[in-house]
Amino acid sequence: MSVASAAWPRGRALWALWALLAVLLAPWRLWAFNDFQKCTWQVVLNKFERLGEHGASDRFYDQELLDRVGRMFRMLVDSPIDRHEKYLGFPYYLKINYSCEGQPSEDLVRQGHLTGLKPVVLVTFQSPVNFYRWKIEQLQIQMEAAPFRSKELCSAEEVCVMSWYTPMPIKNGSVVMRVDISSNGLGPFIPNERFYVNINGFLKQEQDARIRFTVGDELLELLPRYFLNAPSRVLWYTVDQSPVLILGGIPNEKSILLTDTNFKDFSLVELSIDSCWVGSFYCPQAGFTATIYDAVTTESTLFIRQNQLVYYFTGTYYTLHESNEGSGKWVRVLANECIKRLCPVYFHSNGSEYIMALTTGKHEGYVHFGTITDGHVSFEMLPRHWSVCQKLAVSPCFIIWAVFISDESTILLLVESEVTPIKKLHHVVSYSLATDDLEIIYVLPEFIPDARGLECLTILGTESYTSVPMVPRGMFFNPYNNLLFIWGNFLLQSYNMENFMYLADFPKELTIKYLVNSFQGEMAIVTENEEIWYLLEGSYQVHRLFPSKSWEIHISLQAMHQSSLYSSNETMVTLFYEDSKLYQLVYFPDEQRGRLVKRLVPVERLLMYKQHSKRYHLERKGGHLMLAFSSLCPFTVLRLRNLPNPQAYSRQERYRAQPPYILEPGGFHTEKSLAVYQGLVYYLLWLHSKYDKPYADPVHDPTWRWWKNKKQDQDYYFYLASNGLSAGGVHIDMDSYEKIYNLKPEYKLPERIFLDKGNSYRFSIFLTARGHGFKTMQSVVMGSAFRLHSRLQVGMVLADPGCLEVVVAREILINRNSVLFSITLKDKMVCYGQGISGHHLLKTSLMVKVVGSSGNCFQNTHLGLRLQVLELEGNLMVPVLIGCPPGKRLAFDITYTLKYNRLQNKHYFDCINMDPEMPCFLFRDIFYPFFLIQDLVTGDSGSFQGSFVLKVVGGGPSLDSIRDYSDEEIYRFNSPLDKTNSLIWTTRTTRTTKDSAFHILSHRSSGIEWLCMENSPCHDTIPKRFFAPDFFFKVLVSNRDVDTSTYCDYQLIFLLHVHGLPLSSKRALFIVIVATSLFLGLVLFYIIFCLLWPFVVKACNFLRWKINSLIATESYYTYAASSGSCSLRSWTMSREISRAGSKVVEKAGPKQPWEQLHT
Repeated sequence: MSVASAAWPRGRALWALWALLAVLLAPWRLWAFNDFQKCTWQVVLNKFERLGEHGASDRFYDQELLDRVGRMFRMLVDSPIDRHEKYLGFPYYLKINYSCEGQPSEDLVRQGHLTGLKPVVLVTFQSPVNFYRWKIEQLQIQMEAAPFRSKELCSAEEVCVMSWYTPMPIKNGSVVMRVDISSNGLGPFIPNERFYVNINGFLKQEQDARIRFTVGDELLELLPRYFLNAPSRVLWYTVDQSPVLILGGIPNEKSILLTDTNFKDFSLVELSIDSCWVGSFYCPQAGFTATIYDAVTTESTLFIRQNQLVYYFTGTYYTLHESNEGSGKWVRVLANECIKRLCPVYFHSNGSEYIMALTTGKHEGYVHFGTITDGHVSFEMLPRHWSVCQKLAVSPCFIIWAVFISDESTILLLVESEVTPIKKLHHVVSYSLATDDLEIIYVLPEFIPDARGLECLTILGTESYTSVPMVPRGMFFNPYNNLLFIWGNFLLQSYNMENFMYLADFPKELTIKYLVNSFQGEMAIVTENEEIWYLLEGSYQVHRLFPSKSWEIHISLQAMHQSSLYSSNETMVTLFYEDSKLYQLVYFPDEQRGRLVKRLVPVERLLMYKQHSKRYHLERKGGHLMLAFSSLCPFTVLRLRNLPNPQAYSRQERYRAQPPYILEPGGFHTEKSLAVYQGLVYYLLWLHSKYDKPYADPVHDPTWRWWKNKKQDQDYYFYLASNGLSAGGVHIDMDSYEKIYNLKPEYKLPERIFLDKGNSYRFSIFLTARGHGFKTMQSVVMGSAFRLHSRLQVGMVLADPGCLEVVVAREILINRNSVLFSITLKDKMVCYGQGISGHHLLKTSLMVKVVGSSGNCFQNTHLGLRLQVLELEGNLMVPVLIGCPPGKRLAFDITYTLKYNRLQNKHYFDCINMDPEMPCFLFRDIFYPFFLIQDLVTGDSGSFQGSFVLKVVGGGPSLDSIRDYSDEEIYRFNSPLDKTNSLIWTTRTTRTTKDSAFHILSHRSSGIEWLCMENSPCHDTIPKRFFAPDFFFKVLVSNRDVDTSTYCDYQLIFLLHVHGLPLSSKRALFIVIVATSLFLGLVLFYIIFCLLWPFVVKACNFLRWKINSLIATESYYTYAASSGSCSLRSWTMSREISRAGSKVVEKAGPKQPWEQLHT
């Protein structure tokens, strides 16, 4: 689209008529432009450390969690959280403002805060590609934004600049996040808005803290030569999985446009590739150019084609690949091949993404089939044993296009062969990757059919043809409705790849350049001369949107609104769908520098303008002539009624997290309170990720364990907060962090519906007829002379009628001139086997069409006073996924198992060292296991009523010694056919699998009896203590191939602790002999001891007396010897003294007798 408005020659009168018509078709009064100002949300990312910086905006590249919030939680004494748990933070905050036309944003945000406005943020995590590594789930978290003052200097008493903030959570396995912003219902009216906030794994931070691209260098100027008058190019990516989109096609530049926000903002990057020329005799090239011709993005990898060279670059995504550091540089693949085209694969399957490269030169007739798994790229050349040309026995031949159908593991090839130099044939060929078979499914006509005024023509081979050759350029396949399109200077479509219809509304003078599909029933067509056409799938009318009279009316209205999104000199860069809406990326060459703008293509308004411009007339009302429009829509009102709660079918899990309450009077949060908010959101998501334990909790809710020990103190924590006594000025309300199970329908069908085996989805459509909606017809049915006939008819189109059935019941409401259609969509239980939850789902769809409404019915949705949303009515497409829905799991019902076992066995003995997480079961008791089917989306939890196979696949006497058994051991330990005396358990249930290899159990089975036979691993377990030995069994429970009640292949592995295992007979006899011997030895020893004890005592006494005697004798002689010397000296001295005394006595008188005796 080189110029927005083409030249349409007409007179001044005609221009005046169109101007009048434009004013009359204006959505609201243009003269009341200032009655209401349109407001929009504004969202940017702020790094954790840049919280509150005015004007700060960061790119989403950091994926590492932060441990800075842990210290905040350690300060929260007397709070319901466990301060010893590990709380982490996310690297980014979402900063939210809003703006209205004509007013400063800072004033508006302050006004909104004072009137009670709080943005409500809903973050939706896209499920990953590799479901073998990550769990498939549809997860959302709803948060309320917290007001926070800017850190800029402020002279006001309360606040100058403020914004709202919420944590920007990240989740392992998800790199694509949708952020929906809505109002809490207070303050000004601001329409809901959606933002894509995706992780960009192609950015890195340098040592100087600058952020740069790893794929090349960013260019800061959008020069006119990059885009002006350049042809538009197609945008290729894996639907719903690509966090980054790239767009090549810049003439003579090895540059691409790169965005991680779906072109809300973008960067122009010059790629760091070698751009070498390796042409050779087998690789014909007309010349060399630096232009990037093909660009395809997947979940973590970028692919480009420059000339005949193909490169890829894998980004750094720790949340996807854990230890993957990315490519580091562009990697060239298929170096020895000449690649003429890359063909995208829009949907992933089997845990991988795919891409196809078409070759020319020496390997013409082959396709290089690329597989991308966890960022690792590999290519395989197909067919494996021969080329397509050899199989078709034609030469030369060329593969024009390739389409991969993952559900059938088939590649469709559009092949051109030359019969003569002037005659070419085109075939649609099917190649099976599983069987390596090639089959021609359709041969295109040589010339374009002559439709003779019809909108469409079924090609049977008997119709007449024009003289214009049919020149195919490509193919497109929609896996939801099985529509195959072949396009070129024509448009063919087929539902079954056998019968093709020619859509004659598309002129044969034009050539289609590419198709853009919404996968919701709509498709846009871009031609070589940049015209835009529109097709509603299931219909046969192709509408031209640009250039057209409707487009001129729209441009005139936008000029009156002084819109900056339109210009007389603009160039369309690309066209793409986002959330079922068609968008353009348009380049405007402004005076100073060019700019790229993403704008909505108003398909509904253009179709409405087209209808009204042809069907208007003048009506006299009173004395004036009024311009009136007649509508082709058969109804005036269409409403959906009796919609069921969506979560059971959309499988959307949702959590709610409110910011902690703060005690600050102004209501503004601090850095600490927001850090606490980060930790609470992280812990809530952590509880969700860890809620996959094999043992079912008594309460089926991931948040139950968080508050189970604190719930009784909730009033106390509220008392502290109400009196301003909460630690840190923060109060955590336990009821503000919960999982939501009761979402209500929003008067629209879900984005997609998951159906398990035999499930059904019911809803109603209420239609009010335009004019007289009923008439009576003569009939003899049921004895009635007349039958009421409604002009309103509803048609149902099933993409796979062999898999689904639909039942429509009609109720005519005569007094309301309306009809109520009750629709039931049901699975036929024949098109799917069994699969793991969320894996290998079968894509199909239901299309509901009101007869006569295609492109004719429109609905105005009023959002406020001025804002209107115009939508097409009468065509509803619902993608349906058949298989085991995400969010269902099998769990061991330990609570009821313990209760039932205690009832049946009349007792229950737990282990000595009890573990509440893993109770014990006694070996000699009959074991009755029970299991639950837990729905993680709706919160339902019920007993598993189906059949299952139980196997012991591992075990050990302790948790540290558990080992996995081999397949042979698993058979010997569990099969009733085992003859090696190795069975671990048995049961009285006689039902077995088809090969009689294993028992089939159910909740009504007679229980399990433990055997632990001689050659089993639990036989003869050595006790480590004085108690009977224990054993830990690793048990696998599966319903695969034995349960026909569901599509789900439930597999549960859990540990079972069994105690009281008996010893083997040999070991028991050995222990008895040893114990008896020890006992008898002790008795004999006791008897001997008792008999010999008196003699031992006497001998000991005698020995002690002898020892004492010897000690006494030795002591006596030693004492005597020392006493003799002392006595001699004493005697000498005494004698001298006596002599002296005698002399005194003699003088005194004679001695008395006793004195003499003493002397």
